Amino acid sequence: MRKPILASLTISAAFAALAAAQVMPIPAPAPAPSVARRGSLTQRLDALLDQPPFNRVTWGVSVVDDRGRTLYQRNADRLFVPASNTKLVVAATATALLPPEYRGRTSVYVNGTLRDGIVDGDLVLYGRGDATWSERCYGVDTLAPGVCDSSFAAVNAIADSLVARGVRRVTGRVVGDGSYFEPTLVHPAWNLFDLNWWYAAPVSGLGFNDNSVDFRITPADTVGRPPTITWTPALGLFSFENRARTGPADGGSTIGDNFYRAPGTMDIWAEGTAAMGRTPWVESFALPDPNRYAARALAFSLQHRGVAVEGGAVGTIDSLATRAARCCGSPLVEYLGRPLGDIVFPILNSSQNWFAEMLLKTLGREIGGAGSWEAGLDVERRFLIDSVGIDSTAFALEDGSGLAAGNLVSPATFTRLLGYMYRHPRRGPFLAALPRSGQLGSLLRRFIATPIEGRVVAKTGSIDRVNTLSGYIERADGHVLIFSVEANAHAISGRRMLAQMDSVVVEIGKTK
Repeated sequence: MRKPILASLTISAAFAALAAAQVMPIPAPAPAPSVARRGSLTQRLDALLDQPPFNRVTWGVSVVDDRGRTLYQRNADRLFVPASNTKLVVAATATALLPPEYRGRTSVYVNGTLRDGIVDGDLVLYGRGDATWSERCYGVDTLAPGVCDSSFAAVNAIADSLVARGVRRVTGRVVGDGSYFEPTLVHPAWNLFDLNWWYAAPVSGLGFNDNSVDFRITPADTVGRPPTITWTPALGLFSFENRARTGPADGGSTIGDNFYRAPGTMDIWAEGTAAMGRTPWVESFALPDPNRYAARALAFSLQHRGVAVEGGAVGTIDSLATRAARCCGSPLVEYLGRPLGDIVFPILNSSQNWFAEMLLKTLGREIGGAGSWEAGLDVERRFLIDSVGIDSTAFALEDGSGLAAGNLVSPATFTRLLGYMYRHPRRGPFLAALPRSGQLGSLLRRFIATPIEGRVVAKTGSIDRVNTLSGYIERADGHVLIFSVEANAHAISGRRMLAQMDSVVVEIGKTK
């Protein structure tokens, strides 16, 4: 069985060694008061932050240069809800601590015998946290060879390898074993409603298609008729009932908030309305058993290659259930997933929650000794304190993605972390994954037609009444400004709030 990375070092020694070494158009930034067009950076930013109605927002701002000098601060040491800026922590920790060559490894074992092409028993699909079994692109240049992938790329590669080993029939089952991580699949701090959706999908040692199914919704051409709803991957795992209706073109669409699953079952239905004439769209719905989902995908792929799987597919989180197969023989097939940079890319560029949580548990297992949220958070905490030099009272973390409302991080913590990563010798994957203004990612349509278009590289964050943005502004002289802007406890519309935040960042970018 594979030993955890850095198993020969204590956690403290590992950190000490390292210490030594949603896209939508955003309105143009709002015109600032006349005082914001002149004066010092402090005067200009204070004018924007104190402008009604934004003067009722709880602001936290930290601005430093690449030499660590503070240029502006407001409540910089106070704790704020960071939303998806939380992902900066897990991405930075993994980039700094995991080996550059790290790839998630998945093994297939025979729980029984293999003779004359017949597996008399079960095939055990044992995952070690590889999140990249999904359909997406892992770089900004989507035309570059190898950048984009399909959900079945990994599964088909494993199936091809099994066929190449002579497997023609499985008398038992394909068992998806996710026990590399803890048995707790859903974070206790996540809201119950969120658990139905892709951004709160279960987190196990195995995962397929982000542990979600993608429903495509096409309104009918007549009001009152049901919209057409199809889904992929179609693996026969659940029943679906379409209770939705097509509504008037000007009536809005509510179906996106009205997908449900009966607890303890795989019975899913949709309610609500789809506005007539609306372009078809996709809603991604989480499935409760990621291990069975991955096993079913492999069984499906094998059957398409003429391999009979007589017992179907099941999932388990019991590490003892398949221990005999894993401990007493070599794997029949092994698959290495995409490199670390490709795992970090969706976390920062498109703010993929599930990738962040999978990576957090990977940190826990590989460095902290347990594939749990608790162990992963401890690895992050030790990294921030021991390597980055951040005070332990300047942050409190609950998950990897920022979905939990209990995450708290000060703006000064973010600028210190970003400064550390900017100087880190292995910073490449981290910086490459951050969205850039005007490029593919969550900053695609922000800062357009401003003096800093294309020069802002930053992570976005948004949950209810919270907006955040932390990153870098590249100056013409080759230096960078490092900033973190956190806005909490506001009742301003999202688009208007983002426009004002962008105005703040534009003013920061004018600093000489």
